[in-house]
Amino acid sequence: MQLRFTKMHGLGNDFVVVDLITQRFKLKPHHIRKLADRHFGVGCDQVLAVEIPTRPDVDFRYRIYNAEGSEVEQCGNGARCFARYVVDKRLTGKQVIRVETLAGVIELELAENRQVRVDMGQPILEPAQIPFQAEAQAEYYPLEIDGQSWQVGAVSMGNPHVVLPVDNVDTAPVAQIGPIAESHPRFPQRVNVGFMQIINRDKIRLRVFERGVGETLACGTGACAAAVAGIVQGHLNDTVTVELPGGALSIHWSGPGHPVIMTGPATTVFEGQIQV
Repeated sequence: MQLRFTKMHGLGNDFVVVDLITQRFKLKPHHIRKLADRHFGVGCDQVLAVEIPTRPDVDFRYRIYNAEGSEVEQCGNGARCFARYVVDKRLTGKQVIRVETLAGVIELELAENRQVRVDMGQPILEPAQIPFQAEAQAEYYPLEIDGQSWQVGAVSMGNPHVVLPVDNVDTAPVAQIGPIAESHPRFPQRVNVGFMQIINRDKIRLRVFERGVGETLACGTGACAAAVAGIVQGHLNDTVTVELPGGALSIHWSGPGHPVIMTGPATTVFEGQIQV
């Protein structure tokens, strides 16, 4: 079968988007791995599937697969690409779109200058719900990684994140610490690992080692989690520019009881078909 796809990226975090509404096809792990392979397939960090919703109060179902075939709960950069895709493909005429994910319902809004604004929902800070093994919720948690003690933040944006403070992201030990922290036993579902450098109260720099993927040029949920951790710890204002290797996102969080709002670009690269 020839499967139609669109290659997209959000600040360099790249995706293969597959429309499973107009195409009848069931994606399996070996299909995901073929699509994501940068040598023998299309190449991407994650594969995104556009599906018919399973509930009446949303417009679409949005599914996210890591390059190695596993399904994950949420992806902020992917959400922006999803919104751009369904509008550009005329699957909807709405400017505000409600989408179901494994992490729950999110709301996507097409903004000016081809930006997309995403209501990412409320962050989860209770350790058991992240999930993260800790006695009680705290601003900082001591975490032993590779023989070194870190004071970290822990947040779920529908997927688990640990935020490590560093003096300079350019010299941060992402390749060394990232894969060790990702599989830390205190995170039973593994974890996305963010390395955060605070520039001032309105700006941070961030690198993210993503669970099941490795370091990416940008991570939307990682940007949200880092901003939330910095706000909880008292370092940041409620609107933060997050500078990632692939570009910048704007993150706003008014505090407990409020959703995190992420604004950033989504770009189409090319379209094609692949034999599956």
